[in-house]
Amino acid sequence: MYLIKTIKKRDPAIRSWPETLLYPGLWAMVFHRPAHFLYKHGLFFLARLISQISRFFTGIEIHPGARIGRGVFIDHGMGVVIGETAVVGNDVLMYHGVTLGATSGEKIQRHPIVGDNVILGAGAIILGAVRIGAGAKIGAGALVLKDVPENGIVMSASGILR
Repeated sequence: MYLIKTIKKRDPAIRSWPETLLYPGLWAMVFHRPAHFLYKHGLFFLARLISQISRFFTGIEIHPGARIGRGVFIDHGMGVVIGETAVVGNDVLMYHGVTLGATSGEKIQRHPIVGDNVILGAGAIILGAVRIGAGAKIGAGALVLKDVPENGIVMSASGILR
């Protein structure tokens, strides 16, 4: 219910709560919760099966190992990829084509850690074990390879503006 309220609050195109049921970002989160539970309990195949079914229906790929906070809204969603060790805080707004990817194949924290209340613009690519501080805004098409401070703004290839 919290996610439905979040979607209604963040998307001015919504006219009624039943419309939120048509949003792939909502369904990606609905599928991710049981997949993550199964993953944490060592049922890796079932977890991946659920995540792949979700990817098929939503166009959003979230590894079942990723830790996703409350109220994460993936608007439009197609092409979003969230890697295994990624951590996404609460109330994050993410647009289509965002990648939270790795730069290493080692079994360590190799994906981004995104703080609360962050906005990730369409096509933003955040790679490696970088930290995106709470309240940061990452512009569309930005490539982020370095940490971004709290309330920081990135508009182009790791060009932190503030």
